[in-house]
This record gives sequence, C-alpha cells and structure tokens, in this order.
Amino acid sequence: MNTFTNLLTALVLAGWISAIAILSVQNATLVSLKFLVFQSIQLPIGVVLGFSTAVGLIGGAIVPFLWQLSGSQVQTQGNEGEYDDEDF
Repeated sequence: MNTFTNLLTALVLAGWISAIAILSVQNATLVSLKFLVFQSIQLPIGVVLGFSTAVGLIGGAIVPFLWQLSGSQVQTQGNEGEYDDEDF
C-alpha cells in the first residue's frame, strides 16, 4: 500500500510540474505581484507559478507537523492539571 501511495504522489506532483512548465512556455509575458502598497519586480508567469507551487508544497508539509505539535501541548497541559487534583 505504501508503494502505491508513493507512486500516486509522484504522479500528481509530476502532473503539476508538467502543467506549470507548459503554462510558463506558452505564457512568457511578464507579471508583477501587488499586495496592498507593495509591488514586486516583473517576472515571467512561469516563475511566479513555480514559486507559488513551491511555497504551497512546503507549507502543506509544515502545517500538519505544527498541528501535531500544538495538539500534543494541549493534551500535556490537560494531563498535568488532572495529576495535580489527584494529589490533594
């Protein structure tokens, strides 16, 4: 089952990378990102898509770890309170 999961993950990732490559070749126009008063330099749309995908993949890998980390702290704090009440 683990091999199938790895294969499926690799296929989905390869599909996204291929789609980004095709879009970047067909759309070589320059774009600039604007957020509130900030504006980036002009970059090809393929570079912007590549960076966006990379940030999304990294964020998607980090968020479950942070959720697990914060969940263990909440459980630990709750258990400490229970042990203190039993001692009295």
